[in-house]
Amino acid sequence: MCPPQCNPNVRAMFCNRGQAIAMKVLVLEDDAELSSYLENGLGELGHNVAVATVGDDALHMLLGEEFDVAVLDRMVASLDGLSVMQEARREGCQTPVIMLTALAGIEDRVEALEAGADDYLVKPFAFAELAARLTALSRRVAPVIHQQVLNAGGIEMSLLRRTVKRGGRSVELQPREFSILEHLMRNADRVVTRTLLLEKVWNFGFDPQTNIVETHMSRLRAKLNEGFSVNAIRTIRGSGYILNTDAE
Repeated sequence: MCPPQCNPNVRAMFCNRGQAIAMKVLVLEDDAELSSYLENGLGELGHNVAVATVGDDALHMLLGEEFDVAVLDRMVASLDGLSVMQEARREGCQTPVIMLTALAGIEDRVEALEAGADDYLVKPFAFAELAARLTALSRRVAPVIHQQVLNAGGIEMSLLRRTVKRGGRSVELQPREFSILEHLMRNADRVVTRTLLLEKVWNFGFDPQTNIVETHMSRLRAKLNEGFSVNAIRTIRGSGYILNTDAE
């Protein structure tokens, strides 16, 4: 890992190709050298960077300001990065999160992704990779939403308000559950595979042999089906899941 100024091609790589999207980025990192490195490097790419060195400050900033993405070190003083993200999610914060950590085990990755992280980068890392992940994340979250409300299977989803109703009854969903349902509603007439959900909702490029999809699907079903006799989501054995449009 070297500072951006060591490689003058890094900035050109992400700016000259028209890939860079300026974002407001929160960085939680208690190592002074690394936090300065990230602040300067991301700033050179045109991002507006705010730095917190303790978890309590990062949580206060996440809940009090609007950020396009947060890069959170998992092991910091006071409130650790994972706890910061979990508390922010409980408060309704939808800011995409990249966990930055020396913990490289698959269990650590799964725990963070299940808790609400959008990406996971292991230290030591290359600055170019972090920049590329930020760019990829911006492409997922930045496009203007042309269709603000989805309707399918008797379910209404507001993409702007992040609310869901079935039969006029409000359904409170966690961020991952909301994302799963969104993919099902956007593909109301098609089977949505487990692999697609792992890729789109958890950013897994491979099957990590985990039951996170099944666990979240079970919780989503329970919430959607409460008070209704017809299952909102059908399992297509060996294929995936499909929204039950007959449930309207």
